[in-house]
Amino acid sequence: MKKSILLLFTFLITVVSFAQEQKRELKLNKDTNLIDVVYYHDNGVVSQTGSYTTDGKLQGAWLSFDTEGKKTVSANYDNGKKVGKWTHWVDGTAKEVNYNKNVAPL
Repeated sequence: MKKSILLLFTFLITVVSFAQEQKRELKLNKDTNLIDVVYYHDNGVVSQTGSYTTDGKLQGAWLSFDTEGKKTVSANYDNGKKVGKWTHWVDGTAKEVNYNKNVAPL
């Protein structure tokens, strides 16, 4: 019985995950050999912009926006790891975090 419930739960999570897939545009940048991507909110406003390596790791600058188009996060990645200065905007106030080797200082 427990296996049946677990199997049903796993199936439902999988279905919900696929149903909530974001709208996106992908384009291979031949100059950088990165995949540039733009994700959209349901209302058509840009949600995120950034790039992936050809093996699927986040690379370079990434920006995130709320449903009104206001910037919420400016982030940087190097081969999937968080690096450099990240900025989070909360209620109009910028908060910065500097990452070194994928770790933020305490």
